[in-house]
Amino acid sequence: MKEKVEKAEKAVTGDNSTNQPNQPPPLPNNGGNNPSNNSGQGLISTPPDVNENLKTAETAFTNKSYGDARYSVQQAMLGVELLIGRQILKDLPASINNLPKDTTTDQVTSTGWGWAGLTIQRTYKANDAQFKIDIANNAVWMQAINMYFNNAGYAQTNGDQQKMKQTRVKGYKAIIEYDQSSGYKLSIPIGQTSLVIMEGINFKTEQDMMNAANQIDLDNIKKTLGEQ
Repeated sequence: MKEKVEKAEKAVTGDNSTNQPNQPPPLPNNGGNNPSNNSGQGLISTPPDVNENLKTAETAFTNKSYGDARYSVQQAMLGVELLIGRQILKDLPASINNLPKDTTTDQVTSTGWGWAGLTIQRTYKANDAQFKIDIANNAVWMQAINMYFNNAGYAQTNGDQQKMKQTRVKGYKAIIEYDQSSGYKLSIPIGQTSLVIMEGINFKTEQDMMNAANQIDLDNIKKTLGEQ
């Protein structure tokens, strides 16, 4: 399905680029003297219908309504990415190091442009301990991580304590960091464009953090994202 949407995007735009456009400006907020809202159930989280949008895009393209075709292709891409994100969240463990998942904080966001704006987030927590995982397509983050990997002997220290070093998680190269105020952080590239970031707050040791990280099925995440 992802390949079908990519082909449709190329047909409409005539471009193989995956660069993201500028983010749209926020909608105006008509505040004034309006009363505060204290009811309502919000918006229903429903991904766009991929097949329906592909059909609409094909019809619009045939009729040379390129603006409508482009919009429908974007909606199809958005639908695929949101479905991918939901599937990854579904496949994540119910608990990590005895910390239960907090589904109220689950997030899947996407720009719907070129598979370059998908972000997936899940948090596990209990008492003062927390484990957070972010999965993202982010070129800037990937560049920063690759800079460390290209210098195999690089390590950052603070006095006698090492703050950053290279390691591996389930065979994947990774950077592990520690900060006294924010705890442990693991950054793990799992393909050409995707990065998994895990953060642990109030984990006693580096090994505890590594044990938590090893409970995440990185191969399955990579496969679901379609990464090479």
